[in-house]
Amino acid sequence: MKNACKWAQQYGPLIGRLLLANLFIVSGFKKIGGFAGTVGYMAAKMPSLDPNLIKLMLVVTIAVELGGGLMVLIGWQARWAATAIFLFLIPTTLIFHPFWAVAAGKQMEMIQFMKNLCIMGGMLYVMAFGAGPLSVDNRKRA
Repeated sequence: MKNACKWAQQYGPLIGRLLLANLFIVSGFKKIGGFAGTVGYMAAKMPSLDPNLIKLMLVVTIAVELGGGLMVLIGWQARWAATAIFLFLIPTTLIFHPFWAVAAGKQMEMIQFMKNLCIMGGMLYVMAFGAGPLSVDNRKRA
């Protein structure tokens, strides 16, 4: 067990960052490829907002997902990136997954809501403990 724990301390943060970051990197690229469709989806969720504001929000979303995801992945300024993603997930989760306010798809929205809470927990972990030994942040300290 002791060897498994040492292995997890060495490689666990890297694997954890890879798993967390993957979601945001893939999502960011998909939003670029499906920009118009994503704008439409966002507009349906926030119908009172100006379409140009929604486009701007999408550009910011892509920057947070791709930029923050890549930063978490390589472990460069990982605490700041995790903080940005954590804060980004608060309104995203409340606006796009309000399971308490929908009739159809309630279960799926609840799953997405809970998934986002779990991701937020992972980001809090990176915020609290940093990127770990196999990271750009750690190499700079060495």
